[in-house]
Amino acid sequence: MTTEGLVPITRDYLARYYDKYPLPPIPDGVIALAARLRALSAELAAASPFSPEEEHLEQEASGVPAHKIDENMWKNREQMEEILFLLNKSRRPVALQQKSTLEDAEIVSTLDDCETKLKEMLKKLEQFQLKNADNVFNTVMTYMPQDFRGTLIRQQRERSERNKQAEVDAVVSSGGSIHDRYALLWKQQMDRRVQLAQLGSATGVYKTLVRYLVGVPQVLLDFIRQINDANDLWKCKENATGQHYTHLQNWCLQFGCIYISLWHDMDRRK
Repeated sequence: MTTEGLVPITRDYLARYYDKYPLPPIPDGVIALAARLRALSAELAAASPFSPEEEHLEQEASGVPAHKIDENMWKNREQMEEILFLLNKSRRPVALQQKSTLEDAEIVSTLDDCETKLKEMLKKLEQFQLKNADNVFNTVMTYMPQDFRGTLIRQQRERSERNKQAEVDAVVSSGGSIHDRYALLWKQQMDRRVQLAQLGSATGVYKTLVRYLVGVPQVLLDFIRQINDANDLWKCKENATGQHYTHLQNWCLQFGCIYISLWHDMDRRK
């Protein structure tokens, strides 16, 4: 592929790009509703305290949401799975499982709808992340030599992904929680970014190989080398879209806390 027209990918360059696609401001009604959810969550939690296994959710809900866009996405996935775990029919309060009253039956119908929609949203988010990861890797590989060197890079990535999946499977088989699994998934995501940076700086597993990457555009190597800098390039995207992501994460956390407290309250009153 021709390298004509390639320019250094800097923060200014990305800022100008994202300025072309501004997101609409978050409506005041959404912000007000989020505040009401936080108040309701705190009120319910005071009446029905969380168990030790659930306290991490309460702590996250009362803290500051993740600021990095990719970490925020992983956190949103985690909270979606936590909510789906609570919405599972076997986890619902006995009264709802038995549909003892007409009101209970109506609540169950609403919960079933929520569960279906949340599963669809989770699947879309998973597919979005997978597609993004493939797009980044394939874009980088477009400028790599299309011979044994490119093959070695692909093989290294495939081995790395198999090892990562084996780690996740081990956590699940040992009885690890959803929170444990996503802590590992986020660590693995950061490992991927480290490996990408190593490719740009000729270190780590790519130290020997990069010496032979003659002809790879320097602007590409510079970009992937800087991907994990403390003042990294993606902060432009975080500045442009971060508020929307953090509001979404906050909503997921508050809904999770509300469901937990409601379940405790219904079980206590049965």
